[in-house]
Amino acid sequence: MKAIQYRSYGDYSENRLVDLPQPALGDGEVLVAMRTVGINPLDNTFRSGHYYGATPENLPRIGGQTGAGSVAASKSDAFTVGNRVFVRGSGFGIMADGTWREFVAAPAASLSLIPDSIDDDHAAAYLAGAGYLTGYLSLTELAKFKPGQTVLAPGIGGAVGMETVQVARRLGASLAISTASSTDKANHARAAGYDHVIDLSKESLKDGILRITEGKGVDIVVDGISGRLTGEALASLAFGGTAVIAGYAGGRKAEVNVTDIIWKAATIRGFTFRLFDQQTVATANAALLEFLKEGTLQPTISRVFPLSQAAEAVRYLIEDRPFGRVLMDLQSQHWIGKELQ
Repeated sequence: MKAIQYRSYGDYSENRLVDLPQPALGDGEVLVAMRTVGINPLDNTFRSGHYYGATPENLPRIGGQTGAGSVAASKSDAFTVGNRVFVRGSGFGIMADGTWREFVAAPAASLSLIPDSIDDDHAAAYLAGAGYLTGYLSLTELAKFKPGQTVLAPGIGGAVGMETVQVARRLGASLAISTASSTDKANHARAAGYDHVIDLSKESLKDGILRITEGKGVDIVVDGISGRLTGEALASLAFGGTAVIAGYAGGRKAEVNVTDIIWKAATIRGFTFRLFDQQTVATANAALLEFLKEGTLQPTISRVFPLSQAAEAVRYLIEDRPFGRVLMDLQSQHWIGKELQ
């Protein structure tokens, strides 16, 4: 079985293509032949050693948190051979071996059926980066969103930015705003149907928000970028607004004017999935799956790499900041010339 495994923490080259035994199937588990898998910025954070779980005892580790596949064998009454399934599980790719391999043995609770109308690549894109789930939980659980409120989710190309905008629109936001780092990306986003995208190469985040909201500011920020944008995002809040900090693609350090918190009576929440109990997450996933089936969520794919190019695939996500999700395909591999460790 081919897999991408980390044997030490370090640069992209630690995404090593290896040959491992196929996992054995335990009671209540399902063996899934993986077809397409997603890449999450957290995969890079863990492998580079910048995550609390990146300890020597947590190696070696097969990467990958999510993906789509087909049931190859089952010891669970919930799934039969041939079922197409979403694959995701607690700690996958971080505290437990993940999805970047040809076969995954997973508890039935880690799987759910893929709707017939969704192909494998878009099913994997729906899960990659966990943007839909992050956005939904941030809005409904942390910010207590109400229809008619205004939402800012910076970074239109990224999972949290793009997918929070989609979720906010479905939930009834009066405005769902994002940002782009360049005019080309802003134009790309507008052509894809994102009407309110601030081109940060032409105006500041705060100026763009005040222009779009006619000086009122936004009720909710879901920030998956952070870094230098965090201070401007807080300055863009309306009185009584809430900022949910959900990522740090733009950097871990931020400069904040504390008066933007005090004078606006702002609430700041940190997002982590550990905040939510299993039932809350299950309810959110069920709601999002219904949105997906009805077509109001549009998983967007930037590029699909073969598994053998995992190092370049992760680099492309982290450094090139593409518009849409980055995936790896396990069905059309090119192993010739690739050294298996």
